[in-house]
Amino acid sequence: PPAPLTVRRQAGGVRTIVLNNPRRRNALSLPMLRCLRQDLLHDHKGRELRVIIIAAEGPVFCSGHDLKELSSEDDVKHHSQVFELCAEVMTLIQKLPVPVIAQVNGLATAAGCQLVASCDIAVASEKSQFATPGVNIGLFCSTPAVALGRSLPRKVALEMLFTGEPLSAQEALMHGLVSKVVPEDKLEEETMKISQKICESSKSVLALGKATFYRQITQDLDTAYKMTTQVMVDNLTLRDGQEGIEAFIQKRKPVWSH
Repeated sequence: PPAPLTVRRQAGGVRTIVLNNPRRRNALSLPMLRCLRQDLLHDHKGRELRVIIIAAEGPVFCSGHDLKELSSEDDVKHHSQVFELCAEVMTLIQKLPVPVIAQVNGLATAAGCQLVASCDIAVASEKSQFATPGVNIGLFCSTPAVALGRSLPRKVALEMLFTGEPLSAQEALMHGLVSKVVPEDKLEEETMKISQKICESSKSVLALGKATFYRQITQDLDTAYKMTTQVMVDNLTLRDGQEGIEAFIQKRKPVWSH
């Protein structure tokens, strides 16, 4: 039987989803997108799950859409389905109650670059590269541009989109597309370190914080402060909110109920 498109494993609150189709450069075909969606949603509200890592097999992290699905042999309805499911998966990452970390080792292009930009945190190896080369084949990366334009300065995003030229890992770090760059042999260790740090916090507090962050980021200053002020008050009514403060005052480690 063919190897599964994604491999999901979970230990100690950390779920790792590995894109597992290196022969097709981990392209986000419809089946791959469905697997990814399933792996992200699997028991995502359960107490056990605290953080999700998205990694990949092979030299290409993810090459973006499978162009075979976008040829004129398929109808407009099929093409719509591909882009709609992709948008659903990208927005799902931000809607999940747990942090999602991209662990990038290699090339991330087009919708693959969009995937990295859509994650909450991204750790990349030094050899990683990021590009939106759709313009070179006559299909401008308009949907990747949504995630790119929200995580990179406009002129950097547009240079990538207009030229298709890749950013190096260091450039991606400098412009804020990734949060850390490490040697390839330290990639898993560094990603795990961040994950374990996240696991020390309360799941319910993190879920509230993540949802609030993405809500406020699109609002004007006054609206954002009004909304987050209310959230801080709500946070104090959470059992873990009170536990954390009591533990701090009593100089002990908090015991979270999540």
